[in-house]
Amino acid sequence: MSLSVLLALALRYVLVVLFFPFSALDKIINFQGAVGQARHLFPRGGLAATMIAAGVFIEIVMPLGILTGVADRLAAFIMAGYCVVTAILFKQFWTPGDFWHAGESKGRNLFWDFLKNFSLAGGFLLITFGIGAATAGAFFQAPLSSTHPYAAQQEISGR
Repeated sequence: MSLSVLLALALRYVLVVLFFPFSALDKIINFQGAVGQARHLFPRGGLAATMIAAGVFIEIVMPLGILTGVADRLAAFIMAGYCVVTAILFKQFWTPGDFWHAGESKGRNLFWDFLKNFSLAGGFLLITFGIGAATAGAFFQAPLSSTHPYAAQQEISGR
């Protein structure tokens, strides 16, 4: 395996390591605690448990797609959406009302987590759409396609 392939794999793993295995494993081990947290948003029926189970599925399957390169663009797109949705639902920094208070602030702590989720979403969207305006349309033309992250690099166009 070449150094460039190892680097590509390592960079993708750094992006997903928070979710797979750590966050997914935490939700599995502490499923009832996670459901309890979700019940604040989904108090009726089994919706909280369903949402946590869906989160576990996303946190395992989508990072595997990103790591293996199988439908990695769609997997990254779903992960970006997941990061945005979880930021809005679970990182509501505006709720505690102590954002501007001196000293410890639950609101400020949530704010940094909120921004981290959006930053992660940006990283996933780079995988989805690429780094240039010309590459964004390719995702919409073939959303199940792969970026082929481990294929040998062809000669860079324009040379």
